[in-house]
Amino acid sequence: MSRIAEIAAALAGYDPKALSVEGVQHFVEQLVAPAVPAMQQQREDAPLRDALGRVLADDVVSPFSVPPHDNSAMDGFAFNGAVLDGATGDVPLRIVGTALAGAAWRGDVRPGEALRIMTGAVMPAGLDTVVPQEFCAVDGDALRFPASALRRGDNRRFAGEDLMAGSAALRAGDRLGPAALGLAASLGLATLPVLRRLRVAYFSTGDEILSLGDAPREGAVYDSNRYTVFGLLTRLGCEVVDLGLVRDDPATLEATLRRAAREADAIITSGGVSVGQADHTRAVMQRLGDMAFWRIAMRPGRPMAVGLIPRGDRAQASAEDNAVLFGLPGNPVAVMVTFLAFVRPALLQLMGCHAEARRPPPLLRATSATAIRKKPGRTEYQRGFVRAVPGALPEVRIAGNQGSGVLSSMVEANGLVVLHHAQGSVEAGEAVDVMMFDGVI
Repeated sequence: MSRIAEIAAALAGYDPKALSVEGVQHFVEQLVAPAVPAMQQQREDAPLRDALGRVLADDVVSPFSVPPHDNSAMDGFAFNGAVLDGATGDVPLRIVGTALAGAAWRGDVRPGEALRIMTGAVMPAGLDTVVPQEFCAVDGDALRFPASALRRGDNRRFAGEDLMAGSAALRAGDRLGPAALGLAASLGLATLPVLRRLRVAYFSTGDEILSLGDAPREGAVYDSNRYTVFGLLTRLGCEVVDLGLVRDDPATLEATLRRAAREADAIITSGGVSVGQADHTRAVMQRLGDMAFWRIAMRPGRPMAVGLIPRGDRAQASAEDNAVLFGLPGNPVAVMVTFLAFVRPALLQLMGCHAEARRPPPLLRATSATAIRKKPGRTEYQRGFVRAVPGALPEVRIAGNQGSGVLSSMVEANGLVVLHHAQGSVEAGEAVDVMMFDGVI
């Protein structure tokens, strides 16, 4: 039994002509799973500056505690907080020295004394509290501050408060962001073990598509999809293989798909997966690989293909010796929406991200500024612009023309209003979910 048929047989009520968004996401997660272990075997050590966006191959264990010692969280005066017990009014102390960051204080601080201390400086033994300098009155070496300004233990950072020696600082499968690079640097690490970048090949199909530089002609449109897909893949940290524009010729389509499977881990096509008579892409995909063609209950982006294209002979290909193929619709906005809903999570899984690292960011709740018409039974993604409203939920307005070929409204938008499968029409003032672009692109 093929991998596609195996997954389909295990799904209750599977119908390729009427799949929910959630059903497709579950199907794709299972489809790509066999390829992940092979990807995780391929690793390298990357300098910190080159590790941004990469996926960590092994746990990073902290070689020491961070911070390595108790230290001050404030510029102020350190003292033994026992003096605060039962104190009222002002607390008088005598200043006996200054502790600077990067140099431990070597003297003694006795009861009734305080040490001027800078942020980050080591707290000497016996001192457990820091009063910020703005609460203090200083006259020579005499210090006074109100007892009510703080409690014992305030403004003291403990050794190991960030990380304890021997604990996992970063987990294998983490996708490394700026904070992770800083954390690694705080441990003195100049390199990190990362998985190799995922290679993704992509191309557009169709005789009606023009490449940049071609002269305009009636009935033809310029290829925008390759550039939006390039942007989406590059933001994701993939190594991109642009195979250009492929005409509706079966031999050329087959040669391009075979090349893509040899050179990449995943393949993205746009156009040619509907039921039009002039579309040869479906037939070529079926001949080469194990494919499913779906009609998804969503808008935009209803037609989609997914499957496995073997890198060599189809009969000899093992479960992991395939490139994963995503055949996306031809309309520009539908390409972007299906990428965000289905392809992005799958690519993060193939990259080796653990479940938490590939989970989509939480949807933002916002108040719809206008009524939105919708019938239950499909998931809709409408372009919207979210703005902050002081003291209330953010407000979202539908951004321009919602046609699946209208990219200008995608540019105007800063998120997608997600109207869920069972949801009906929305009244003005009703709260809706929004997928913010800053979280997913």
